[in-house]
Amino acid sequence: MLHYLPSDREPGNARLGVVVAKKLLKRAVDRNKVKRVIREQFRCCRPALPSVDLIVRLAAKPAILDKKQLADEFLELVRKLPKSVRKSPS
Repeated sequence: MLHYLPSDREPGNARLGVVVAKKLLKRAVDRNKVKRVIREQFRCCRPALPSVDLIVRLAAKPAILDKKQLADEFLELVRKLPKSVRKSPS
């Protein structure tokens, strides 16, 4: 799940929070892997994001902890942000 809140800070200054519950992924190694992948994808797409606060919360236990699949799911969530929040292409 992706929660967002528009911010009044300067554009391109998006912030990220990641929540991975111990209930869903018991091993710390797995929780940290999810966080690392999401943070890296956020770092890559941050310049294209408007000034917004994002919180990514794992809603269901992933069947397989595949880095590519996790990255693709995060990018898909970012693409689904409402147009009023996303920066229009120039």
